[in-house]
Amino acid sequence: MASAGIGLKSRLTGSVPLGNVHAPRNIGDFMSKVCSVTNAKPIKGSVVHRRGLAKKKGGIGQHVTKVVPRTFEPNLKNKRIWVPELKKFVRVKLTARALKTVAKNGAFSTLKGAGVI
Repeated sequence: MASAGIGLKSRLTGSVPLGNVHAPRNIGDFMSKVCSVTNAKPIKGSVVHRRGLAKKKGGIGQHVTKVVPRTFEPNLKNKRIWVPELKKFVRVKLTARALKTVAKNGAFSTLKGAGVI
């Protein structure tokens, strides 16, 4: 007896239907774009296209004509940072803001707090 849910054609050929071919996007898709210190990741957003003259400029108001999806990417840099306490270089992927934090608080304390070293 064949199991329910598998059609006659697949029973004859022996293949199993794959279901949804496109897997949903999850955080694993963005793992290469994550800051080591701040944990900043790309986020989804929209670009809103508007048409018309604003009311305060004498028009009848702006109207939304299209909303286009986009991603906001973090400003990531691959850096090789010297850690004097360990007497070695550490390669990390940091945002520009995290680089300022490393410069202010020191490489060892910042990277240790983030769990990198």
